[in-house]
Amino acid sequence: MSHIKSVAIVGAGASGAIAASALAAEDVFDHIRVFERRGTAGGTWIYDADPGQPFKLCPGKLPPDIDSPLEIPCSLPATTPHITRERYDKTPIYENLTTNVPDIAMSYSDLPFSYGPFVPHWVPKQYIENYFSSHGTDKYLITNTTVEDISKLDSPDPNNPRWSLTLRRFHPVNQQDEWWEEEFDAVIIANGHYSVPYVPKVPGLEEYMAKYPKRVMHSKQFCSATDFTQKRVMIIGNSASGQDLTTSLVREAAHPVYQSRRSAGRWDGDKPPEGVEWKSVITRYELSGDIVFSDGSVILGDEIDKIIYCTGYKPSFPFWNIQRGGQQLYDYHEDRLVGGYLHTFFQELPTLTIIGLPRVLTFRSMEYQAIAIARVWSGRSVLPDKQGQRLWEQNRAELTKRERRKFHDIPWDDGETVQYLQALFDIAGLPRFDGAGRFPPVLDERTRWAIRNIKKYPEPGRNGTEDGYVIFNSAEVKDSLHFI
Repeated sequence: MSHIKSVAIVGAGASGAIAASALAAEDVFDHIRVFERRGTAGGTWIYDADPGQPFKLCPGKLPPDIDSPLEIPCSLPATTPHITRERYDKTPIYENLTTNVPDIAMSYSDLPFSYGPFVPHWVPKQYIENYFSSHGTDKYLITNTTVEDISKLDSPDPNNPRWSLTLRRFHPVNQQDEWWEEEFDAVIIANGHYSVPYVPKVPGLEEYMAKYPKRVMHSKQFCSATDFTQKRVMIIGNSASGQDLTTSLVREAAHPVYQSRRSAGRWDGDKPPEGVEWKSVITRYELSGDIVFSDGSVILGDEIDKIIYCTGYKPSFPFWNIQRGGQQLYDYHEDRLVGGYLHTFFQELPTLTIIGLPRVLTFRSMEYQAIAIARVWSGRSVLPDKQGQRLWEQNRAELTKRERRKFHDIPWDDGETVQYLQALFDIAGLPRFDGAGRFPPVLDERTRWAIRNIKKYPEPGRNGTEDGYVIFNSAEVKDSLHFI
């Protein structure tokens, strides 16, 4: 694909930072632009001390319903009144959040975090900003600019489409939005997937929220445990954010802090920690304020002040023009990319890629993706044919369905992570003899040891602590990347 000379990157978080570096290192792309809707690089690691006005929770609704595309002006460039509709641009970072992947496995291979193993949120945010400047790719940054539409252009070569991006920027002086278009040979989607919160549909929940409008929230709206001092709180969920918030709230909120969970979590022992009371799944909300659980127990309406849903997020692509893009990008029923290959490439759209979607080694896995993309688009590597890519997708779908897990979750301990990163490593290959291109990182024994043994929270039946973090016997752990 040596015909690719201009590339747009959507997002200046961890995915966008490494994508820009990988493309620049190839020394064949004439025009690289990184569009970021916030005022700085950092992506999901930007901390919003002021979360803004609470957004409306929509139980059971998916991003196409609640984060739909904006109406584009008929002709461009254009100026319009400033759009104030909720765009979910605030981040999910809370005051005391720390990383949950050991620094040696999380940082990019050519620049370590300043310290570790688990660092506060401002460290990765500063790290991403510094990564742009230290690699000279900050010159590609276009901040305060939202990509509102990505459309495929008519092309003499339909197998290698070019793209039109519709862009919007708020002008603070005249208080209006400025719109314009730019064209590119290829596009990398690096917009992250922690923007649009998901709340499951529960009988009576919408009516409950209408009657008690300030009682229910999502973890994305959580800033600090001190906001809940002596409040009676229930957490819904016991994955990473559920564990973090429960641990924080026990120090500030009234006891017990309720935690509703579908099943035992990785950090759960035989009984709840002091100050915590486990509850089963909620089956119904009553207008009286009562909350009914699957085991028949009830929390009365006057026994709860706040309910926090720690139920995750759904990827959102409001900029993707399905009609002019040629296909659906994401299947929310199957919860996966449509026509993808290695969670990175698109079988029918070879000039479109995505970085950062799979649950795996965060920054480090993004590095493998970015280098593989850059190498293919520079014409120095090739992918398997479409039949081979379709076979990968089919086998992946059958495997994850059989094992009842998510398509884009990649576990460590069964060797799947290593196989995945090896596949990207093989596509990337070595840089040119003259030095153009990045080396894909090696997954050395020191990094593998950290993944297996260094954990953020103690786990029942595991052993030992060292320097304030936990070291486990990896033979006793079901999967080492469960915490992501």
